[in-house]
Amino acid sequence: MELIKELPEVFEEFAEQRKNSFLAVKEAKEKGIPVVGSYCTYFPKELPMAIGAAAVSLCSMSGETIEVAEQDLPKNLCPLIKASYGFAKTDKCPYFYFSDLIVGETTCDGKKKMYELMSQFKDVYVMQLPQSQDERGRKFWRESCLELKKKLEEKFGTVITDEAVRKAVHTENSVRRALQRFYGVMKHDPAPITGLELFRVLYGSTFKLDRSSLADELNALTDKIEAEYAAGKRLDKKPRILITGCPMGGATEKVIEAIENNGGVVVTYENCSGAKAIEREVKEDTDDIYGAIADRYLGIGCSVMTPNNNRFKLLDEMIDEYKVDGVVEMVLQACHTYSVESKSVRRFVTHDKEIPYIYIETDYSKTDVGQLNTRLAAFVEML
Repeated sequence: MELIKELPEVFEEFAEQRKNSFLAVKEAKEKGIPVVGSYCTYFPKELPMAIGAAAVSLCSMSGETIEVAEQDLPKNLCPLIKASYGFAKTDKCPYFYFSDLIVGETTCDGKKKMYELMSQFKDVYVMQLPQSQDERGRKFWRESCLELKKKLEEKFGTVITDEAVRKAVHTENSVRRALQRFYGVMKHDPAPITGLELFRVLYGSTFKLDRSSLADELNALTDKIEAEYAAGKRLDKKPRILITGCPMGGATEKVIEAIENNGGVVVTYENCSGAKAIEREVKEDTDDIYGAIADRYLGIGCSVMTPNNNRFKLLDEMIDEYKVDGVVEMVLQACHTYSVESKSVRRFVTHDKEIPYIYIETDYSKTDVGQLNTRLAAFVEML
């Protein structure tokens, strides 16, 4: 990414990154580079990176294959699960097609059973995730990470050295710091860019195969935004929104658009598409690098954890740091853990932080766009 490019062009490149990397993953396969696909932020990507593999995010944020998925899966299942399976079954996701191994995780019962079906036509390895973040859970997750290491070594006929793991950790930590610095520009008030532009860079970066160059690209982008902001280029002052809840991408951009088309600006994302997946780094200065990897990933505040204190700690910090005026929680239909936890989130936001909150339940269709605009316009106007 060249600094001379205009910001709109740069944002468009990240928005198209999923499609643009289709050719890159094909070329990786042709060069004999292993490809490991995953769906979840609990996936410790440093382990496949340590063998020189391309660790790719798989397609799961569009409704185009859901009808096919429903031939095998219940219609009242979470759209993310149905989309994941549909893209796999139809081979419409090049990342899935070219993956040598798919790594799943036991974040919900629907995904666990979906992986069973998927394993009938693809090599799928499922990591066992504990449901708590206490010391017992930490030891269990460390063992799960070591089991994944063993699986990768057996699958690709190699040995993963501690030195290679540490190098991968260092590379990915640099990406995390660059992403933190990038979305930190939204602490400015008024905001320098739109929430949709912010989101497309965050989402697009998950499909970037060359992790070693990504940090430099993100830092160059941040430098340009900061320079233009200092020169007076910024948005008008608008109500500042934080989005929390389920993972976002593709079809669910409709929620961001409904907020920003009706007078608000999304200044930060607490969900898996934003800070939840990025804020924590792997401790590098340690003798137990696998324990450090386990600690970093297990600390993610997903609603599958009980209790889920880390989610509320991150929400608390972000509401203050980004001067948030209101919180929008987006939950996908049939995502039971986030739906149940929303009551606690509402109470925390409205009582502890004393700011407005709205709950949005949606799927990957366009049928509720009008309703989203009506509800979110009223919410923004209230702010």
